[in-house]
Amino acid sequence: MRRTAWMRLVCGRYDRAMIRRKTVRINLRLPPVVRLSRLLLALPLLAACAGGPSRTDAAHLVAWRAHAADRRLVPPDLTWTLTDGARMPVRAWLPPPGRTRAVVLALHGFNDSRDAWELAGPALAGQGIAVFAPDQRGFGAAPGRGRWPGTDRLVDDAAQMARLAAVAEPGLPLYVMGESMGGAVALCLAARSDHPVFAGVVLLAPAVWSSTQMSPLLTASLWAASTFTPDWSLTGREVSLHVVASDNLAALYRLSYDPLTLVGSRTTALRGLVQLMTQAAGDASSVRGRVLIAYGAHDDLVPAAAMAATWRRLPALVRRAYYPRGYHLLMRDMGRASVIGDVVSWIQDPDRALPSGADVAAAAWTAGAGWETRVPLLLPAGLDGLAGGG
Repeated sequence: MRRTAWMRLVCGRYDRAMIRRKTVRINLRLPPVVRLSRLLLALPLLAACAGGPSRTDAAHLVAWRAHAADRRLVPPDLTWTLTDGARMPVRAWLPPPGRTRAVVLALHGFNDSRDAWELAGPALAGQGIAVFAPDQRGFGAAPGRGRWPGTDRLVDDAAQMARLAAVAEPGLPLYVMGESMGGAVALCLAARSDHPVFAGVVLLAPAVWSSTQMSPLLTASLWAASTFTPDWSLTGREVSLHVVASDNLAALYRLSYDPLTLVGSRTTALRGLVQLMTQAAGDASSVRGRVLIAYGAHDDLVPAAAMAATWRRLPALVRRAYYPRGYHLLMRDMGRASVIGDVVSWIQDPDRALPSGADVAAAAWTAGAGWETRVPLLLPAGLDGLAGGG
């Protein structure tokens, strides 16, 4: 859908976020050297784009006041302390006493936070599944906000938090569920020989885009930016694409205005994200245990070719789910009920066909011609649709 003048009036910070459509005017017909020089010369100006709406701008003030509920800060339900002393805020959605059948550790995406599960958490809890959603290190209100902690640190943290979730609800099957960057972390964790004992892993549009699949221009410009301007903050305006992370406008507003959402990404964080994505893609063949991986046909952020390559590397027994109407944020889309229902069904009986038929759709997608569409020239700032607002 195209934005109207009214939408532009009320959006405010919405226009700054990669979770929504954006148009960046870079002439892709220019020679690569010219495009690269334009990108690097523009980097110092991008940090100025990451702030909130100006108090002197009437349109921004209208948006700011209209979205007071979206700007709410929800306190964590508990805090987990890791072995290095780091304190991780956690939101929890729990079934009524005595009705819990499984436990899920839910890992959010790049520049997102524990609030990523506000829609899915209550729905899963209503089906007897306890959900623990922490801020990951470097994001939300966790230590090192805005700083990339490193792939190993993120995966180590996830392993520790999985054990803490198991302790919180002892004796129940434990699942690790990750969205986008969180999916990449969960995939790397599942590939470890020493991972915690869990019943299964759910990967929702995991960030699996290897650096070898990216254009040389992209990798060269990112290397140069992270080397020479490591603390400059990018806002996602480096892309010449329209990007839609979800068809749920209300969820996108909440994500944009949420005070826990990061509104910019340091170039070093983007380079670290690429390293995580590359490792996750390479680890696909080594995952152990039961795995459900989900992907939407309208995912503008994880390219189909990258996902296809990962699906080929995954073990044959991995359950694949494809949603013809799905976007990147599958559990926040308007059609999220199908995704949530499939996850609940798979947790209850991993050998049963998915209620939505997404596993059948996955088989049809992979069997069809042209399922590996070309990888677009998209900077990793947009991998989760959140750099500059997520």
